[in-house]
Amino acid sequence: MQELQIFKNEEFREIRTSTIDNEPWFVGKDVAKALGYTNERDALSKHVEEEDKGVAKCNTPGGKQDMSELIKINYSAEKPTVSARDLYEGLEIRTRFADWFPRMAAYGFEENADYVLVTQKRETNNPKNPLTEFSDYQISIDMAKQTCMIQRTEKGRMYRQYFIDLEKAWNTPELVMARGLKAAQQMIADQSKIIERMKPKAIFADAVATSHTAILIGDLAKLLKQNGVETGQKRLFSWMRENGYLIRRKGTDWNMPTQKSMEMGLFEVKESTVNNPDGSVRINKTTKVTGKGQQYFINKFLGGTAGETK
Repeated sequence: MQELQIFKNEEFREIRTSTIDNEPWFVGKDVAKALGYTNERDALSKHVEEEDKGVAKCNTPGGKQDMSELIKINYSAEKPTVSARDLYEGLEIRTRFADWFPRMAAYGFEENADYVLVTQKRETNNPKNPLTEFSDYQISIDMAKQTCMIQRTEKGRMYRQYFIDLEKAWNTPELVMARGLKAAQQMIADQSKIIERMKPKAIFADAVATSHTAILIGDLAKLLKQNGVETGQKRLFSWMRENGYLIRRKGTDWNMPTQKSMEMGLFEVKESTVNNPDGSVRINKTTKVTGKGQQYFINKFLGGTAGETK
């Protein structure tokens, strides 16, 4: 049993390959499509010698399939899908695709359930506009199967049987278990990435939690900026006033903690005396962020609940 591999190239994009008897073989349909043929099977019949063609069974996510498969199956979604344009070409429909597909969709199929619109690009012969966009649809195997039946042609019957065999392979206990295992592995990988991403923030927050030293608001702004929060001393002061942590009213109490923030234990006020030249004494008040306050604001900003500071 051969394993298919993907050969990627900027000019030819993706072509599936396999090694048979130590020699590389290519999926003919992919090669013909890369060379610009619209009818791949006809191109292979006319331009490839019989001695250069063959059929081999290969392992795919849908089970064991021939390398001469009728149509490329997309396994990137939760369930396998096919290109509506590939099916249209394979069934040799003579009606314009833009007219044919809406008629097929009108047989009770729902967008985003049975089919999804996708936009693709292809090369042109116009140097001023080397690429052009065109619409395609990824359709479910069930929709593809029913669409084939609607055609009532030999091609339709052949493609429909291909999709029936694919569904049987897709639903075998071995493949169901394999998909479940793959999904579980992906969940574990995603969780590991989140944990790794959060580690620096968790270590930082834990270190602050054990701190008993109050710091200036300007120093807190520096710590936040070092950990990815776009702020500075003036912006942080402004944000704290606007959100009710510091007094907004201009006067002797301006930038002092509000009653609410003091009750929460977020700040402390340090008083210092200054002797004036005239012999009088002036008392200065400085707002500092406590260890508890540091942890509170760090969690608020790094947790994404603070919004942007202005």
